[in-house]
Amino acid sequence: MSFFKLILVFAIVLTGSNTISAQVNPDAVYNDKIHSVRFHVYGDQTGMPVYKLNSGDRLELHFDDMDARVKSYYYTYQLCDYNWQPVNISSFDYTKGFTQMRITNYRFSSIAYTRYTHYQAILPEQNSVPSKSGNYLLKVFLDGDTSKTIFTRALLVLDSKSSVSAQIIQPFAPQFYKTHQRVKFNVSLQGLNSFDASRQVKVVVMQNNRWDNAQGGGVMPTFIRGTVLEYNTENSFVFPGGKEWRWLDLRSFRLLSDRIDSSNDKKNSVDIYVKPDIDRNAQRYIYYKDLDGQYEATTYETINPYWQADYATVHFKFVTPSAAPYPGKELYLIGQLTDYQLTDANKMIFNESKGFYEGSQYLKQGYYDYGYLQVDKNDPAQRTALEGDYWETENVYTVLVYYKSFTDQSDQLIGIAKVSSRLDRPGISF
Repeated sequence: MSFFKLILVFAIVLTGSNTISAQVNPDAVYNDKIHSVRFHVYGDQTGMPVYKLNSGDRLELHFDDMDARVKSYYYTYQLCDYNWQPVNISSFDYTKGFTQMRITNYRFSSIAYTRYTHYQAILPEQNSVPSKSGNYLLKVFLDGDTSKTIFTRALLVLDSKSSVSAQIIQPFAPQFYKTHQRVKFNVSLQGLNSFDASRQVKVVVMQNNRWDNAQGGGVMPTFIRGTVLEYNTENSFVFPGGKEWRWLDLRSFRLLSDRIDSSNDKKNSVDIYVKPDIDRNAQRYIYYKDLDGQYEATTYETINPYWQADYATVHFKFVTPSAAPYPGKELYLIGQLTDYQLTDANKMIFNESKGFYEGSQYLKQGYYDYGYLQVDKNDPAQRTALEGDYWETENVYTVLVYYKSFTDQSDQLIGIAKVSSRLDRPGISF
């Protein structure tokens, strides 16, 4: 590449590298009778649902219907662009076989006090397979009517046409040096026309498999060297480090873990009260193994947790430093247990008489990570995690590379790379 072209690319980066498009969160539940939706790589509950095009990869889908009766649930695939906006093409153009499939595998709960029906499926099925790479919404709906959608989940279909090398480095900016992590990476295109890479290639970076704070889309490469795109600027893909996630062990309702204050066993239900949480901003960072905000459905006392595990109403408390509500702020419980959705069901309500925030979630037995997020009432885009941020925190980052030629109708997903912010596990304070 000529020196003039390098200078031109650098000038474009200076004017456009701050363009970070807000990502849409594709994971949502629209029916309060549906709980414990799990969609992941076969055999790995924390594995991101990625299917390699034309491969034998398998994914698991699980969910519970608390009505405890058999219903006609179906699923379909909806192709989307890199930012989860539906693509306006026929489903027959991106689905090989049937465009709607009924979920026929279900089990009634057993052993558990709570009555529910557990549904599951192994995807993709042979007679309904995505035929293009890209972002797909997996839509589950009732009675063959897509207007009765009960939940959606993100599905990534990969057609590997690039290689990605990434690393996590410490930002140089003084305000971020001790608290944030920056993702630096190169994308090597293989046999693709990258004549206008700034328009044809889009990149998205996720922290801990989260769509709610993913960055990318409008970020252009810093340099283009032949077929290699380099993304390495100080103000792009910079994430707050946070701390290791708060944890809650609900694998047994009889043997209460250290984080549980008490429980109330009723005839047909269980209430569990978690010990009060506090703002962790002032606490020092300590490494311990966590699930990076995710959770696993698992138990100590059953053979299969999917239909033998029980449910409990879990009560959370958050005590502020002043025992007063945060002025002009809302407080939310976040994590995979709430799909990172800022809804009324996940909002913590301040109890004036008791002097703390409280909220509850109806949770299945398992091991959970969770955290708290403060949101400005007047500007919801202003969000602050009440955990404290440290450069040393262990986080997992995923780089997604999309390509759309001038003749494509949708964004192809051509590369995925995953990298951890640290490889050592010292278990000591910093």
